[in-house]
Amino acid sequence: MEGVKRRVVALTIDGGEPPEKRMESMIRENPVVVFSRRSCCMCHVIKRLLATVGVHATVIELEEAEAAAASAVGILPALFIGGKPIGGLEGLMALHLSGKLVPRLQEVGAYVISD
Repeated sequence: MEGVKRRVVALTIDGGEPPEKRMESMIRENPVVVFSRRSCCMCHVIKRLLATVGVHATVIELEEAEAAAASAVGILPALFIGGKPIGGLEGLMALHLSGKLVPRLQEVGAYVISD
């Protein structure tokens, strides 16, 4: 995972924007978003697979109290590519094993083939 940078942001912000609205904004504004919890092994696997592929995902580490607000995104971990929900680890693995992950990442500009 060396050399691959992740953008980790806090969900809580000043200005009174509700967490649900902030989540929607993050999903719209970033090509790859992972909602995660530090204590979750499936979250770790998702982040590791994306890093191995070479994707710079925006990772939002939720605290336990914030995880309740995650009902807006469904399950945790929750992965979004190009603003569309992929699901959790099963959704990511299905894309990866079918050979559709890299093309999907290329479509949204999250994966660039180096010359």
